Amino acid sequence: MPRGRYSLHDPHDHTPLGEEHFQCAPGPSGWRYVAQRTTPAGEHSGSVDLALDDLGRPIRLELHAGGWQVRAAALDGVTWVRTDPTGAEATEGNAPAHAFTGTSPAFLVATARLLRLTPSPSATRVRLVSFTDPVLAPRTTDQSWAFVNSETHATDNAPLTVDEYQVTALDTGEQHTVHIAGDVVLAAPGIELEDLASPPSTFT
Repeated sequence: MPRGRYSLHDPHDHTPLGEEHFQCAPGPSGWRYVAQRTTPAGEHSGSVDLALDDLGRPIRLELHAGGWQVRAAALDGVTWVRTDPTGAEATEGNAPAHAFTGTSPAFLVATARLLRLTPSPSATRVRLVSFTDPVLAPRTTDQSWAFVNSETHATDNAPLTVDEYQVTALDTGEQHTVHIAGDVVLAAPGIELEDLASPPSTFT
C-alpha cells in the first residue's frame, strides 16, 4: 500500500499551495485513494477519498475543502452533490462526462487508469468535471491524453516502470507532461512527490 506525501504548487508562478498526505491501493473491486490536505503553514485544509471500479470508473468520490463538500460518482454520466459550508443547502449536478478531475494527483492516476492507453502518437479525448479549489466549484473540461513512452528503471527493490503521458487542455491548447509509476504520480505540473514509504502498486 503506497503511502507518501505530495507537495502542491501553482504550476504557473510556483506559489506553494500545501501538501497532500496520501495512501492508496488496488483492491478486489478496483482502486482507492485517500488523502488529507494541509496548507503551506501545516493546517488542515481538506481531504480526498476516491474509489474506482475495475474499469477505472469513479464509483465514489468525496472531497472536502474550505468548508465545502462534494459527493460524486459515475451515474448517468457523472453526478454530484455539492454542499455549502453552513450545510443549509445542497446543489445537485450532472454532466455527460467520463470522470472527475481536480488538483489532487489521484485524478491523474484515475484518468490514466480509465483510458488504459498504449504507446501511440495519437491522442484520446476525454471529458471530465473538474472541482476547482478552494470552493470545489464544478467545471466541465475537455482534455486529450497521449501515451508517449514507457521506461523501466532499476531500483533497490524491484524494476520501476514509468509511463509518460502528454495531456492537452482542449480549451486553451496548453500541453503538459505527466509521469506515473503504477498508482503514484512521479512528476506533473504543480505536483512533486516528496516522500514515498513503499513502492507504487502495480495494476494487473
